[in-house]
Amino acid sequence: MSETITPKKKNILGYSLSQLEEEMVSYGQKPFRARQLYEWIYVKKVYDFSLMSDISKSFRETLDRDYYFSLPSIFKEQDAKDGTIKLLLEMEDGAKVETVLMRYDYGNVICVSSEVGCSMACEFCASGLLRKERGLTSAEMVGEVLVMNDLLSKEMERVTHIVVMGTGEPFDNYDNVLTFVKIANEQRGLAIGARHITVSTCGLVEGIKKYANEGLQINLAISLHAPNDEIRRKIMPIARRYSIDELLSAVKYYIEVAGRRVTFEYIMIKDLNDTLECADELASRLRGILSYVNLIPFNPVKEKPFERSDKETIKAFSMRLNSRGINCTVRKEFGTDIDAACGQLRVKYQTKKKK
Repeated sequence: MSETITPKKKNILGYSLSQLEEEMVSYGQKPFRARQLYEWIYVKKVYDFSLMSDISKSFRETLDRDYYFSLPSIFKEQDAKDGTIKLLLEMEDGAKVETVLMRYDYGNVICVSSEVGCSMACEFCASGLLRKERGLTSAEMVGEVLVMNDLLSKEMERVTHIVVMGTGEPFDNYDNVLTFVKIANEQRGLAIGARHITVSTCGLVEGIKKYANEGLQINLAISLHAPNDEIRRKIMPIARRYSIDELLSAVKYYIEVAGRRVTFEYIMIKDLNDTLECADELASRLRGILSYVNLIPFNPVKEKPFERSDKETIKAFSMRLNSRGINCTVRKEFGTDIDAACGQLRVKYQTKKKK
C-alpha cells in the first residue's frame, strides 16, 4: 500500500496577488478569493484562517491544511536617539538578518535585507564580512515590513517607504525580490506607492536589463562608489566582472525602456574616491544620463581600514558635481549612536557567538 504524501505547507505571505489568484483558481475557487485573503491579512491583520468569516468553513480548513502564517521574531532591537530602529530578526530556520527603520520628514523608510549574508564582498561593507548563506524568501521580506509596522503601530504610524538596500544583492535573489516588491506595491497588500520603493544593486548587468523589462515604476539605485574602474576594483569585486562602461550601458538601457531616473549611490571614503579630480571624472561619466548622485558618508567598520571623508571634503565634492550639471545630494545620517553600518549588528552577534 503506497503512502500518501502530504504537500508541505506554504507561507501565504509569500504570494503576490496575481500568484495567489492562480493558487485559488487551482482549488476551483474564483480569483476574488485571493483579494479576500489579502484584505484579511494586510488590512485587517488577521493571521488565522479560522477567523476569516466571509470564507466557507470547508475552504478555511483547506487553507489551514495547505498554508500557514509565519513572521520573523525580534532577536535584538537597537533604538537610536534620532528615532532610528535597528532590528536583528530571526527567521524560521534560525537565520538572522537586519532590518532598519529611518525617520525622514517625508515618512518612515525601512531598509530591507534580501539575503542572509552577501557574496558581493564589497570592501567597505560590514554585510560582506559574512558570506551569503541563502536568499530570503518573499514571505520573509514581507515579514520584515510587517514586524516593523507592528512596532510603529504603537505610535499610530506605519512604514511609508521601502529601500531594498540591506544585507544582500537583490538581483542575486531576483525572483523573490520581484515578488516582494509587487506585494509591497499592491494597494490591497502593503500599499506602498511604486515611487516610494527602491531596489538597489551593486551592478549586476543582466539583472538591470531584466528589471528594465518588468514594466514597474519602482525606483532603481546603483551602488557605483567610484568614478573609474581602477578605484572601483579596489573596493568592489563585482567591478572585475563588469566595467563601469558596461554598467552604464545597462543603466542607459533601463532608462530608455523604463523611462525612470536612476540614483547612483557613492560612498565617501577618505583619500580613496573623494578628491575633486574624482568628482570631475564622475561628472564626465554621468553627463547626459537621467540620474542623480547620492553621496553617503562612510560608516566606519572596525574590520575595515577605511575612514570617512570629512564634512568639508564631502561638501566640496557635492558642490563640484552640482557645478558640473550633476544633481547631487548628501544622505542624512541615521543611528550614529548604535551599530549604524549595514550588517554591523549581525556581524557583532555572529562573531560573539563563535567565541
